[in-house]
Amino acid sequence: MIQKLHHAAYRCKDSEETRRFYEDFLGLPLTHAFEITTTATGNQTEVLHTFYELEDGSSMAFFEAPKQPFDFKVQHDFDLHIALEVSPATLLEMFEKGPRLGIETRGMTDHGFIQSIYFRDPNGYVIELTAKTAQAPMLTDAANDILAQWQSRKNSAMAPR
Repeated sequence: MIQKLHHAAYRCKDSEETRRFYEDFLGLPLTHAFEITTTATGNQTEVLHTFYELEDGSSMAFFEAPKQPFDFKVQHDFDLHIALEVSPATLLEMFEKGPRLGIETRGMTDHGFIQSIYFRDPNGYVIELTAKTAQAPMLTDAANDILAQWQSRKNSAMAPR
């Protein structure tokens, strides 16, 4: 059985620029960093792997590999975003902190069970900070019903006429 998320890893353009965003702005401490000079298959490489710890012990991790091509492209929020849970007080604090530091801040968006704000990190990834609301929690049965209804409508719309 899977216990919890250990880390989610992403490429970054510059490890120090990434550190400033995740550690200095978001407040996630840099807890591990190591260079990788040889891959598991024995190939030579130059990679820095960094980890930023969340309160639950899981981490956001990044790979900087300046000699390896990687296409950093602007993604739509729906395509890729990283959502991190915070308290309602922290959400409001960060909503004010972003613009004060010149960081584009979008939101406050009310999703019913959570409220969210959004930033882009230096690599272009969308970071969503989210706080639970007093609304009813998501229920598995309701989520499965919503998914089934979506599939039915989607399949009807895509059926040949």
